[in-house]
Amino acid sequence: MRQHTCPSGHGADSGAKLRIGETDDVPLRGQAARSDVVVRTPGSGVSIMEALWISTAIVAIAEIGDKTQLLAIVLAARFKQPLPILAGILAATLLNHALAASAGFLVSQWLSGRTFQLVVGAAFVAMAAWALIPDKEDDNAAQASRGGVFLTTLVAFFLVEIGDKTQIATSLLAARFQDVAFVTIGTTLGMMLANAPAVYLGEAVTRVVPLNYVRASAALLLAITGAWVIANAL
Repeated sequence: MRQHTCPSGHGADSGAKLRIGETDDVPLRGQAARSDVVVRTPGSGVSIMEALWISTAIVAIAEIGDKTQLLAIVLAARFKQPLPILAGILAATLLNHALAASAGFLVSQWLSGRTFQLVVGAAFVAMAAWALIPDKEDDNAAQASRGGVFLTTLVAFFLVEIGDKTQIATSLLAARFQDVAFVTIGTTLGMMLANAPAVYLGEAVTRVVPLNYVRASAALLLAITGAWVIANAL
């Protein structure tokens, strides 16, 4: 039996429209108001899936020819054990990029606003220029440790990734999208997409893939991202 009540208070608007799923004054529980809800990252204006795939694409392209990919090739040639190498890369990337994304997110909370977003956009544009510079492999980082192939890869990859453009890109992406988890997942996925073929195919990857075009593509993608961030901030 439905109970009808009247709006209380002087001057109440009797012609006010009711929301879907409500009686005159009692909302019905357990009914979805909409079925096409899109979850968005806080304050970024994009969905969490957009944050995930943009992060994946940027890092996957930027990683090709990067010094960490060259390290993966050196490790694969030296140890010839792809599975522990890939496991080490995965663990190192998750840890490194989680820290980088957390740092970017915390800075975005401390320095929020239009000016900060303009700085983030400018940093993406600067990284576009950096992406055009070829990296050199670090043979010293691939020296075997007593912990075996997995630990050697984890430590070497984590250390070489510090200050690398993919780590900095992760911080900037987290600052832009304000989402640590999905940015970390996306950038880690991008790293694995670029490094798994390098581990299994070795130097053939760098011979088959035209690195100049890849660097240009990475630079273009970073520049577009920077321009997009700046445009949204204005």
